[in-house]
Amino acid sequence: MEKVQLREFHQARWNEPVIMEMGTPGERGILVPQAEAAVKSEVGDGVSVLGKVRRKSRPALPEVNQALVNRHYIRLSQENMGADNTLGISQGTCTLKYSPKVQEHVVSRHPGLAGVHPLQSEESMQGILKIYYETEQIMKEIGGMDRISFLPASGGHAIYSNAQIISAYHKANGNSHKNEIITTLHSHPVDAAATSILGYRVITLMPDEKTGLPSLEEFKAALSDKTAGIFITNPEDTGIYNDQIDEFTKAAHDVGALCAYDQANANALLGIARAREAGFDLMHFNLHKTFSSPHGGGGPGCGALGCIEELAPYLPKPTVEFDGSKYRVDYDREQSIGHIKAFLGNFPVVVRAYMWCRTLGAEGLKQAAVISVLNNQYMTDEILEKVPGVSLHYSPEVRRMEQTRLSFDKLFEKTGGLGIDAVNARLVDYGLSELWQSHHPYTVPEPFTPEPCDSYNKEDIDYYVEVLKTVANECLENPEMVAQAPYKASRHVPNHVMGESFEVVASTWRQYVRRFKK
Repeated sequence: MEKVQLREFHQARWNEPVIMEMGTPGERGILVPQAEAAVKSEVGDGVSVLGKVRRKSRPALPEVNQALVNRHYIRLSQENMGADNTLGISQGTCTLKYSPKVQEHVVSRHPGLAGVHPLQSEESMQGILKIYYETEQIMKEIGGMDRISFLPASGGHAIYSNAQIISAYHKANGNSHKNEIITTLHSHPVDAAATSILGYRVITLMPDEKTGLPSLEEFKAALSDKTAGIFITNPEDTGIYNDQIDEFTKAAHDVGALCAYDQANANALLGIARAREAGFDLMHFNLHKTFSSPHGGGGPGCGALGCIEELAPYLPKPTVEFDGSKYRVDYDREQSIGHIKAFLGNFPVVVRAYMWCRTLGAEGLKQAAVISVLNNQYMTDEILEKVPGVSLHYSPEVRRMEQTRLSFDKLFEKTGGLGIDAVNARLVDYGLSELWQSHHPYTVPEPFTPEPCDSYNKEDIDYYVEVLKTVANECLENPEMVAQAPYKASRHVPNHVMGESFEVVASTWRQYVRRFKK
C-alpha cells in the first residue's frame, strides 16, 4: 500500500486582546438612525413604556469600528479547528459531519426563511409550518414514534422534557409513588442529571466488566413499583450495542414504567432499527449530530423529542397540525408540560435536517448508517493493528457500531506516563483536533473515542490513523519532545481548573473586571 504522506501544519497564532479592551471611546461600527418625531411623541423618553425594566445605565459594550471587528473575529477563527478545516473523527459521540453548504445558503439567504417573524399570522407562514410538519413525518418514520416535537433546544433539554412527560403521565394516572429512574453508567450522563434535577431518585447500573453492558438480571433487580421510567443510550458510548434491549423495555413495562431512548447519536441505526420496535415509549434525536446540522459550539441545536400516541397530550406546546388543507399552530393543549422554548424553537436547524433527509431519501439515510458502521469497524481494526500502545476493553471480539472507546493504557505504561493527554497535546501539531476521551468517571483507562461517521472516506481514515501512529511512536521514541507539545498550534497546554478553584476563572467580562482588573 502507498505510504500516507502527512501534511505540513502551521497554525496562526495571534496575541489578540479581548474585544472589550479594543477600540476607542465613542468609536462606532454603525450609526443607528434617531427615532422619528412621531415615535418620540408616542413613547417619550421610554420611561412610561419600559417602567421598572428600563436600564439605569448603558450596557458595557465594546466601542469598535467594523474593520476592527472583522479582523478580530477572523483572527480568532484562524486559531480554531473545526469540521470544515480538519477531520472531525476525533470527536466521538459528537458526530462532526460535513454539513452541505447549500443548506447554509438556503437557511441564511432565502428571504422566506431568514426574514420570517415568529409573530406573523399562520396564513403568512404556511411554508414554514409545512416544513415543520413534513420533517415531523420523516422523524416519526425513522424512530417509529407517533408524534415529534422540535421544541427542545438540545439533547439534554429533550431528556429533561421526556422526564417531565413521564412525570405528567404518572401524575395523571395517580402514580405519585413512582419516583425512581434507572439508567446506565455508559449512557449519556445527562440521562441521570436531567432526571435528577426533576427530583427523581436515579439508579445507575454499572457495566459488566467483561461485556461493558448492564446486566439484565441486575436491571430486573433494580426495577420496582417505584420505577417511573428508564433512560438508556444504545449503542452506549463505548460503541457496543445491547442486543437484549427489548428485554429491558419489556421488564420495565411489566412494573408500569415508561421507557425513554436516548438516541442523540443514531448514526448506526438510521433505516435499520427503530425505537418503537425496541419497546420504547419516548426518544429523542439530536439533529445537530445525526441529521447534519452544525453543532455551533454548544448551539444551535435541536433535540427532536418523539413519543407514542398515549403520551402525545403531554408534549410541549405548541405543536404544528395539518387538517389536509391548512397548517396551524396549536397552543390549546390542556395536558401539555407547557412552554419549553419560545415560539417554534430553532427553526434553521429543522430546515437543515429536512433538506438533508430529503436529499438522501430513505435509502440514502440507510446507506449513511451502513457507511458509519463500516467506517468505524475499518478504523478500529486499523488503529489496533498499526498504532502502538492501544488496547480495546470489553469484549474485544464484539464489533463496535458507530464509534469505539479505545485506550492508550499500554502506551502510558511503556512511556511512564505519556497517555491520552500527551497524545492530544501533540495531535494538534498535525492539524487534528484533540481526541474526545469519555464521560466521567473513566471506566477505561487513558480513553479516547473516535467516530468516523458517513462524511469520511477511506483516505481520510488512513490519514487519521497515520497521524495517531506517528504521535504514538514519538511518545515511545522521543518522550521529552512530546511532553513539551504543542509546537505548531495556537494553543498551549491548558490548566485543568477543578471545581474548587473557580476563583481563578472568569466566564464574563463583568466577572473578569471584578476579579482581575481591580
